[in-house]
Amino acid sequence: MGNKVGVARALIAPLVALQTMQGMLFPWIAVLIGCGVGVWFSVSVEPGAGSYALAAGLGTAGLVLAAKLDLARPLGLAVAALAAGWIAAGIRAHALDAPMLTFRYYGPVEGRIVEIDRSQSDALRLTLDQVVLREAPPDRTPARVRVSLQGEQAWLQPMPGHVVILTANLAAPDGPVEPGAFDFRRMAFFDQLGAVGYTRTPVLLLEQPLDGALPIDRLRSWLTQGMLAHMDGQAGAFAAGAMTGDRSAITEDTVQALRDSSLAHLLAISGMNMAFLTAFVFALFRYGLALIPYVALRVNTKKVAAVVSLGVALFYLLLSGANVATERAFIMIAVMLGAVLLDRRALTLRSVAVAAMILLLLKPESLLEPGFQMSFAATIALIVGFAALDGSIYRERVPRWLMPVFTLVLSSLIGGLSTAPYAAAHFNRFTDYGLLANVLTVPVMGAVIMPAGAVAALLAPLGLAWLPLWFMEQGARWILFVAHWIAGLEGAVTAIPAPGPWVLPLFTLGAIWLILWRGRVQLAGVLPMLVALGLWATAERPSLLISGDGRLVGLAGPEGRALSAAKGGGFAAENWLQNDGDLLAQAKAAERPGFDGPKGERWFDLAGLRAVALSGRGAEAKLEELCRTADLVILAAKAERPPEGCPLLEQPALAQTGPLAIWVDGETLRIEQTKGARRLWSPPSRRVELPDLNRKTLDLARQ
Repeated sequence: MGNKVGVARALIAPLVALQTMQGMLFPWIAVLIGCGVGVWFSVSVEPGAGSYALAAGLGTAGLVLAAKLDLARPLGLAVAALAAGWIAAGIRAHALDAPMLTFRYYGPVEGRIVEIDRSQSDALRLTLDQVVLREAPPDRTPARVRVSLQGEQAWLQPMPGHVVILTANLAAPDGPVEPGAFDFRRMAFFDQLGAVGYTRTPVLLLEQPLDGALPIDRLRSWLTQGMLAHMDGQAGAFAAGAMTGDRSAITEDTVQALRDSSLAHLLAISGMNMAFLTAFVFALFRYGLALIPYVALRVNTKKVAAVVSLGVALFYLLLSGANVATERAFIMIAVMLGAVLLDRRALTLRSVAVAAMILLLLKPESLLEPGFQMSFAATIALIVGFAALDGSIYRERVPRWLMPVFTLVLSSLIGGLSTAPYAAAHFNRFTDYGLLANVLTVPVMGAVIMPAGAVAALLAPLGLAWLPLWFMEQGARWILFVAHWIAGLEGAVTAIPAPGPWVLPLFTLGAIWLILWRGRVQLAGVLPMLVALGLWATAERPSLLISGDGRLVGLAGPEGRALSAAKGGGFAAENWLQNDGDLLAQAKAAERPGFDGPKGERWFDLAGLRAVALSGRGAEAKLEELCRTADLVILAAKAERPPEGCPLLEQPALAQTGPLAIWVDGETLRIEQTKGARRLWSPPSRRVELPDLNRKTLDLARQ
């Protein structure tokens, strides 16, 4: 009997421990919703109706359990939160399901401009909706397409709402450039972007914007043009981009300098920008109204300032395009200003949790975005970091005059360290002088650019906006000067190899446990963080990478990855090298040892196998001869009559498998294809028989 009682106590001990911590468990609801979303995205087969029915049943049971049994409330809510994440992700995906092109299209394209930006090649890029394609039925026409403009089109002054017509090459968005890499096709699916491409022909204006169409987008464009009329060059483009989110005038050189100096967040309409603007407006109205005795004696100026600031924050959210970081900041600001209106104290970690819950339930795909991860990591770290400091540091150990500098340096350090793992994982780089760059520029952003933008908006009706815009331009010039200076320093950027799929989830859950839990068990969060870093440090890159069209091959070697071609497949080449933790350009990587032979017939060795990559004119004519001597032939074309028994990887097969990655494991080869998942955003594919390379590898290349 005593043993049974002991076992029962041991079983309920965790529930009792959770019961004692109920006041601190609220943020875990957001964490568990995120876990449900993450599991939904991780499965390789599209969940069916049965999985959602099961999740709904478990969620309902969890809520009933939480309502009926006080001791089991945390467990019941945990189950309900996990189920909510799974269901929210499914609902969102099916609600956004829209056609993607299943063929390559060349012909006339008609559509309404909804977004204007620039591509990585610095080409102006138009995103169109209300798309019309020649001979394409409506049920197969993408909801949106994105077209890069090749060549100068000086006559074109695109504005949101313009209906344009052009001739374009279009195709469905590509998937990952290698197994496990970033899936652009998935991101495009959730943006309802069904085709991307380019045009070399003139873009013609077909119709002016209809009255009332896209009012926020047109206002954004109008404000940007007005700011650029008063501010010159890239300084004006940066200031306009930071205020309105319209970055169409910013060159790739400027963007690259901001990235390499860790200042890209200043341009990203981040939560910091919104916080600066809202704080300025709040202080302006609160203390401005307090200077008027009649108003100050009769009105609660603090609440008036809160209402005005909330309206400004909402307007700025809409104007900036409502990216994830800005949405997170707006929700937190709304919670805090709501607390001011209700005469309550805002619990900052709770406000972060509320923001996360809302975003994850409404936009579950944001969980996978760098902006979501870095924004929440920085915000949580800043809250916890400053809360952990003893008050005496502020009252006694740091002189009052030094406090602004101390706070700035500490916030930059905390923010930089907290976002560094996520920036390194997503962008494969660490900016060595990022702290210095932020210390030199963040005060200018908060004290000059954002306030000047707000004052310019107030003075614009009086025709006096030019004065604050001049101050804004000088602030932007300083930020760009620092960005280019820091980016040009030797060793400004350290390349970081890409982590495996479990690294960031393990690291994040460990960090969250360390932050949210209390007591000795809190330190258990260090273990998964260390395991994650260990997995990252020991992650192996593929020995061979083959692009999805067979035109580019990357071979790992002692000097780094060698590429089979100096041009072509630039996007794949750039991403392969970055994932290797390599900053070299494609042309330089093509000079590394590993490939020999003329252009179009590139020979290489892989674990004793003799292989050749064929491309260009006349490639198929060489096929029969090379099949007799090569252990593997990669053909960037379709083989009309492939020789019998040829170890061939041709372009149609690669189109079905997607890019291939090959690892050498001892005396065996492991081949992994990119395509294979069956999700809503996955392209149609069929099973392809790949050459049996292991048989030849075990034979040590025909000894």
